[in-house]
Amino acid sequence: MLTVWGRINSINVQKVLWTLAEVGVEYRRIDAGMKFGVNDTPEYKAMNPTGLVPTIDDDGYVLWESNAIVRYLAARHAPGTLYPDELQARFRAERWMDWQATAFNTAITPIFLGLIRTPEAQRDLAAIEASRVKTEGCLAILDAELAVRPYLNGDAFTVADIPAAAGASRWYKLPVEREPRRNVERWLARLGERPGFRTHVADIALS
Repeated sequence: MLTVWGRINSINVQKVLWTLAEVGVEYRRIDAGMKFGVNDTPEYKAMNPTGLVPTIDDDGYVLWESNAIVRYLAARHAPGTLYPDELQARFRAERWMDWQATAFNTAITPIFLGLIRTPEAQRDLAAIEASRVKTEGCLAILDAELAVRPYLNGDAFTVADIPAAAGASRWYKLPVEREPRRNVERWLARLGERPGFRTHVADIALS
């Protein structure tokens, strides 16, 4: 059986658990990271030298980096649907996955850490505001894309949506004022019809 190491409040673990729900693969999960420890042990670092979560072991095949895991699971269990077969469609999807990791996640992380994991007296308000502005820019990109198609890769749900939606869900849980993004909000509502998104992303409180 496939094993996942990671805590449920990690956005990167949420991506993987949501993908597993989409492809219908059974798994066991081991809490790891932050208060659970585990990821700082020699045994864990022998699997994943970064010491981060998630890591999976799929019958002896060990893989880390959340977006790589999402790609792997989709390619193995849902080729042609969740992971497009057509080359250009596949790389349009992968483009959005890379954008989430390099742009969206980079923008939102300071405001998330500042408001959720930093005591109020220790918060860097300038860094939080800068992060808010950058994140709004990312939401504007998503909103414009979703104005012309129901999902990021076109008419069908694919791996393109999973990382970006996990980030957008986090954004809408933060205690900040936000610009209205009707297309993003419709997209999240549409994704809310998917049990995997509700269980592993939307219904998990920030912590």
